[in-house]
Amino acid sequence: MKKLRRIIIAGLLVWLPLGITVFIIKILIDLLSRTYLLIPEALRPENLFGVTIPGFGIIMAFIILFGTGLVAANFLGKTLVETWEKFLDKIPLVRSIYAPLKTFAELVLSDQTQSFSKVLLIQYPRKGLYSLCFQTSKDVGEIQEKSGVDVVCVFIPTTPNPTSGYIILIPKDEVIELDMSVEDALKMIISLGVVVPTSDIDLTET
Repeated sequence: MKKLRRIIIAGLLVWLPLGITVFIIKILIDLLSRTYLLIPEALRPENLFGVTIPGFGIIMAFIILFGTGLVAANFLGKTLVETWEKFLDKIPLVRSIYAPLKTFAELVLSDQTQSFSKVLLIQYPRKGLYSLCFQTSKDVGEIQEKSGVDVVCVFIPTTPNPTSGYIILIPKDEVIELDMSVEDALKMIISLGVVVPTSDIDLTET
């Protein structure tokens, strides 16, 4: 029975993640395809040209994303986005969901070299205990000037939800820079430490 159980679990470990991945991708594709409904019925390809274009909703979704990005990148667009976000910030339930997700997305997707550029290991919450964290900034201005200590700002995520957490300022000589990627570190955090990235360092070398 134990051997049978191990075999069944091995099968689940293959199919369960795959099934969930396919399910999530299907949901995303279905959501993207619904942008097709934004087009007036008279202007849809089957009515204009008499043919149905497969994946037209997804194509429309990418066009909308690209167009939104172009608008949001200029001064007028930024003003409109800020106005919209101020409006959302006044809605209690929406504010508690939208704001943390936007902040986390900005940190991870930002093209700034300092944001989430390094995975660090620090002794926290006390000496002898280690925590994974991400470097978010190494230029902390007034804080560094008045403390007289060369510090970096790091974000310590919670598990299994890495979008929440807290920041601390820690002296540079107290951090250990890791070779693992941000993606691998997030996998380890989300999996509660079950998924541990392998190291390319040969520990047998002297």
